[in-house]
Amino acid sequence: MKADAGYRAAKRMLDLAIAIVLLIVLLPVFIVIALAIQLESPGPVVYEQSRAGYRGRIFRMLKFRTMRPDRRVRCLPIDFPDRRRSLKVRNDPRLTRVGRYLRRASADELPQLVNILRGEMSFVGPRPELLELVEQYRVTHYLRHAVTPGLTGWWQVHGRCARRDGCDPQEDLTTKLVDDQYYIAHRSLRLDLRILLLTVPVVLRGHGAM
Repeated sequence: MKADAGYRAAKRMLDLAIAIVLLIVLLPVFIVIALAIQLESPGPVVYEQSRAGYRGRIFRMLKFRTMRPDRRVRCLPIDFPDRRRSLKVRNDPRLTRVGRYLRRASADELPQLVNILRGEMSFVGPRPELLELVEQYRVTHYLRHAVTPGLTGWWQVHGRCARRDGCDPQEDLTTKLVDDQYYIAHRSLRLDLRILLLTVPVVLRGHGAM
């Protein structure tokens, strides 16, 4: 128990230190992205989405907006039926041009540095789940809420969302659960640093990004 408390305290200090440095260093990047989003389409620069976090607590996860503000009224066609029961789709017509580049580079996730400062997220951990998918949880899936959710994690560096279009939510939940259980059972600062290092080539390749 003491060892786990020490790990959590050290991890939190590391999260704060890295997040503060990155927010300062990347401030010009934030400004450029914000201007690009505003120039292409009206609407908020940052998009807030409810997610399930540590112990199932709901928080507002931040992302740069990548979709058109009128995406819900456009009724643009998707390449497979019943989009709401499936996960990400490639070539989603609701995405803006800037949004496509942001997602490909995973730059839309940068505002989550603020979530990390707030303590709602960590750099490494299971991804915070959409509430619609939490409704489909089985008992074992709730194990994912035993730790603080992360910006990246074991699942992200072992396949991420690189699945066919229209991937069934249960298939995705099952795959993530296996990787997240491994992380929870073996979590340590050493594993966290390894995941952070593995995340760099994954992001640079754009593997699984949509």
